[in-house]
Amino acid sequence: MNRKIALIGNPNTGKSSLFNHLTGLRQHVGNYPGITLDKKWGECFLGDNEQVEILDLPGVYSVFPRSKDERVVMDILSNPQHIDFPDAIVIVVDASNLDRNLLLFTQVHDLGIPALLVLTMDDMNRKNGVTIDKQLLSKRLGGVAIVTVNARTGEGVDRLKRSLLAVGEKSEVIPFSPTHPIEIKEDPIAQRNDAEVRFEAIRKLLIGVVRRTDQPAHSSTRRIDSILVHRVWGYLIFLAVLLLIFQFIFRLAAIPMDLIDGWFLQLSIWAQAHMPEGAFTNLIAEGVIPGIGGVVVFVPQIAILFFFLSILEESGYMARVVFLMDRLVRPFGLNGKSVVPLMSSVACAIPGVMATRTINTFKDRIVTIMVAPLMSCSARIPVYTLLIALVIPAERVWGFFDLHGLVLLGLYALGLFSALAVAGVMKRFVKTGEPSYLILEMPMYRWPRWKELGINLVEKVRVFAWDAGRVIVAISIVLWALASYGPAHRIEKAEQEAMLSASPEEAEQLKAAARLENSYIGILGHAIEPVIKPLGYDWKMGISLITSFAAREVFVGSMATIYSVGEDFEENTVLMDRLREERWSETGEPVYTLASGMSLMVFYVYAMQCMATFAVVRRETKSWKWPIIQLVYMGVLAYVAAFITFQLLV
Repeated sequence: MNRKIALIGNPNTGKSSLFNHLTGLRQHVGNYPGITLDKKWGECFLGDNEQVEILDLPGVYSVFPRSKDERVVMDILSNPQHIDFPDAIVIVVDASNLDRNLLLFTQVHDLGIPALLVLTMDDMNRKNGVTIDKQLLSKRLGGVAIVTVNARTGEGVDRLKRSLLAVGEKSEVIPFSPTHPIEIKEDPIAQRNDAEVRFEAIRKLLIGVVRRTDQPAHSSTRRIDSILVHRVWGYLIFLAVLLLIFQFIFRLAAIPMDLIDGWFLQLSIWAQAHMPEGAFTNLIAEGVIPGIGGVVVFVPQIAILFFFLSILEESGYMARVVFLMDRLVRPFGLNGKSVVPLMSSVACAIPGVMATRTINTFKDRIVTIMVAPLMSCSARIPVYTLLIALVIPAERVWGFFDLHGLVLLGLYALGLFSALAVAGVMKRFVKTGEPSYLILEMPMYRWPRWKELGINLVEKVRVFAWDAGRVIVAISIVLWALASYGPAHRIEKAEQEAMLSASPEEAEQLKAAARLENSYIGILGHAIEPVIKPLGYDWKMGISLITSFAAREVFVGSMATIYSVGEDFEENTVLMDRLREERWSETGEPVYTLASGMSLMVFYVYAMQCMATFAVVRRETKSWKWPIIQLVYMGVLAYVAAFITFQLLV
């Protein structure tokens, strides 16, 4: 069995970057047993022969379990029988904040597990005229091996690997604090006393270890912060950054999206022309291929979104955004620790809900969990962009900004301000406990690490495409079957009635429409149409709304499947063209107008159409009460807001 080595450290110490350098693409993601918390591990080769397993533990400030992340870490490190108990530990320490980071080191070191100390961000010390005597530090820490690594560039990783070959050979560990050994106590007073004793000892230990020269401290970060976190300019700059990102999402993704759309259309044509006639060929050409294409076509936009979000995080700007948002959310009953879950929900509500574990009190967590899904996530991007391109004119505002990008920004802003408004209402019903404070370290500004950014981008796009793709293929097969079959007598009667009023040129088209409307899915769609018609939706939209409760992005795949059933593809019309040609049977007016399109977008801003999020909320709250309340209030909010939007614009 391979040796298991765990990485542990405070948040923002470069631990995850170091994990990427050690494992590359040999990574795995799962869940810790019994808890919905991400577990990352990977393989690393040390020298020519030895392969070890690297476990990336959650970033924590202390081993005392006040949050779920810290409890997971302590459960692993305090139990030699745990499946993830490591043979050795690499403790990653930010050298520019040595005194604070060494608290965690001393706690982990005293557990008696063979350890190695890694100093990151020492280059920041040199810029600020600070030096660390590593030999003296090692001596005062009882001979613990110390390795300096640049987690951004990977410099020093080879030295770390050589050191890992030897770590664990010494069995004797001298406790750092024999008078205050690590004992896992729930008593906050005992925890605070232990921390105070250790901090005092650490300050004495660092005398002579950390030296500052006469070189003036690096102050460019403070000068930039004076603008980026300004009470006025900070918000305007953040708004401009978001607007720029949304402009790029439309402009850069247009060409690859058109190509992908065309490729899948040609693939459907090829399947219909070269495969044997029959139900299976129709399933592939009209169901599976359009369904998958409905997801893949939006991969360029998802990739662009994650690319820019990664740049904001890597550069250090995202921490400033969290600081800015803290000012904004406090008046609405959310505390500073709610900011990170809300910002995480922009990518996906699931990690956003899970990130609320860092909030100490249950009541504070509930308010954050209940509003997190209102933040527009990446799964809504396919829905938004399809409808924006369909009903919003491709015009420019002020000669530069695309109207498409402005509308997309408005939808994100609507979600944010709605989350704040709902939180303000909920704080009156869910009373919060003691006030929480945002403890946030502002990292230095730095250039993104392109290799690591690429690894993370590939992983996120893969997860999006694979997870969404599996669901959509399954739903596409079911939808195709329901749309292709129905009560035989009803379909036959509808086809005969269609033929009576059809010219020879229109016969096949009207027969296909009659078959679809009288299929099982058509019957279901017409049954719910009276409920959704006041919102501007026809029965086909209704079917897509129902299927997208599995996941929001399924809406596009469902539309692609429904509008492909019976299609001969001879006119080479892509989905967008077929949607533009859709008409109400009663009036002949277009189904997709500015009013119906905006109504549908507003509906998706509010609707809780993600069963995975529903399940995670149930798991996190350990109750059916909160996810059901969330589902109901978001559903009512979505219907009412969509109704008002349609009635105002019709």
